[in-house]
Amino acid sequence: MEKIKVLVGMASCGIAAGASKVYDKIFELKKLENLDFELVKTGCTGMCFREPLVEIIDHSGSFLYGEIDEKKAVEIFEKHIKNSEPVKDYVVKSDLFETSDAPYFKGQVKTVLRNCGVIDPESICDYEKQNGYKAIKKILNENITQETVIQTIIDSGLRGRGGGGFSTGMKWKFAYNNKSDEKFIICNADEGDPGAFMDRSVLEGDPHSVLEGMIIAAFAIGGTEGVIYCRAEYPLAIIRLNIALSQAREKSYLGKNIFGKEGFNFDIHVKEGAGAFVCGEETALMASVEGERGMPRRRPPFPAVSGLWKKPTNINNVETFANVASIILNGAESFNKYGTEKSKGTKVFALTGKIKHGGLVEVPMGISINDIIFKLGGGIQDDKKFKAVQLGGPSGGCIPEYMSDILVDYDSVNATGAIMGSGGMVVMDETTCMVDMARFFLDFTQKESCGKCTFCRIGTKRMLEILIRITEGEGREGDIELLEELAYQIKDGSLCGLGQTAPNPVLTTIKYFRNEYEAHIKDKKCPSYNCKKLITYTVVEDKCTGCVVCAKNCPVNAITGERKKVHFINQEICIKCGVCFNKCKFEAIKLS
Repeated sequence: MEKIKVLVGMASCGIAAGASKVYDKIFELKKLENLDFELVKTGCTGMCFREPLVEIIDHSGSFLYGEIDEKKAVEIFEKHIKNSEPVKDYVVKSDLFETSDAPYFKGQVKTVLRNCGVIDPESICDYEKQNGYKAIKKILNENITQETVIQTIIDSGLRGRGGGGFSTGMKWKFAYNNKSDEKFIICNADEGDPGAFMDRSVLEGDPHSVLEGMIIAAFAIGGTEGVIYCRAEYPLAIIRLNIALSQAREKSYLGKNIFGKEGFNFDIHVKEGAGAFVCGEETALMASVEGERGMPRRRPPFPAVSGLWKKPTNINNVETFANVASIILNGAESFNKYGTEKSKGTKVFALTGKIKHGGLVEVPMGISINDIIFKLGGGIQDDKKFKAVQLGGPSGGCIPEYMSDILVDYDSVNATGAIMGSGGMVVMDETTCMVDMARFFLDFTQKESCGKCTFCRIGTKRMLEILIRITEGEGREGDIELLEELAYQIKDGSLCGLGQTAPNPVLTTIKYFRNEYEAHIKDKKCPSYNCKKLITYTVVEDKCTGCVVCAKNCPVNAITGERKKVHFINQEICIKCGVCFNKCKFEAIKLS
């Protein structure tokens, strides 16, 4: 019988949830009991809402355990690892029986995330056991031409997964057609959207898939050097990338005459990002790599003609490169059999916000927002009413609940005023104020503006000032129209994608939730009871029992009153924290 295999999810999300302690406990018991089984650190399966995760693979099958702490780890060790008795109460997935989390897995098709949570990301041997590096070897062994490789990517329908959605194969073709003795391949891993962590999970869980995708791209266009521009805030991803690069060099998969192919010279290095959201824009990214301040430049010329160091350059993001090897190995049809006519394959989404199952899902293009949120995401926290979803990050837009049946593909999403972006989904419930949400995202993009364009630098500042004024009860007639006017001027006058899309959250919230803006401005009320300066907490006299719980818990002593007598909230002192509202068991605190 093969050894029992124990995998512990050790991506950033797992470590933050306590996976290191779980791993150490299992390692300690293994050493103490002198048991012979394989203990492996692996990446994230996407099931972040059940971290820490431990998977045990034995003679009877696979058992994925969720929400494991040190105490549960001891129990699993004693019962399952030592005595082959699975602890069903903790199992979230198994091929042998159904679990309550089964719908989360059944709705997914994993291509990008195929190895995440399956292999040791720090082992090139583990990657090779999962058909790793077979795609590039196939190209070289079968003497497949550059043109054929590019055409396969075009035929697959793969579009850039970083936001723009441009044909990956066509990008490669443009770079291939520009002859030069030096060409660059850049992987954009500067994932800066609030609530997005797709690229991080791939880099931490399966870095070699990205490297192989870049090597194939280098072969296709004649690339001579590769750069992975990874945000410095991803330390674990950077560590694992550098380990993977060292391993690939040791096997001559990078360097001179790689894979034994005479004249095929290509190497990759990691460049840590400058910490600016705008560096996710390709021309600003290249400026940062060159040692300049990350600021966009005009196009044309496009990077395929004149990019890094003015040489032909191809730029794709992490998820795009992670798809490439599978397409080459299994054929274009293995990818384009999923999705819609113009949006092929699968897409990874990060589910965050007011959703029960926060984490990553990989689904075929063309699935509905509703299915992602309720079938895979488990629905809304505390079973509250679903209100909207922000799709596409701070440059995206808010899609209301009544439009949640739309299909998730590039064209359908763009038609709503949102964008696909890199795949972040921020879910909102009935307690979310859409005006405040627009303010939040615009505050982010305004701070991240590089300042090069007057419209972006000053226009977003003026829009933010208006939104702050509205949420503080000082909105004026005409503010909505002024926001719209500024938004379109900023979109038309900005140089790069950040400025051109920054107004999207404002425009979509005005389009779908105009009544909330009007309530803030005309009635000086926040319908969602979210904006502190527009809400009031008062005591309902006929319900107050004088239990003094509210007074004891008030952090600023704004509540006074004797025991068994009606209490009073001093509005001049009250900071609108809501503690009294949440603590009162008699519904004697009214929110208005």
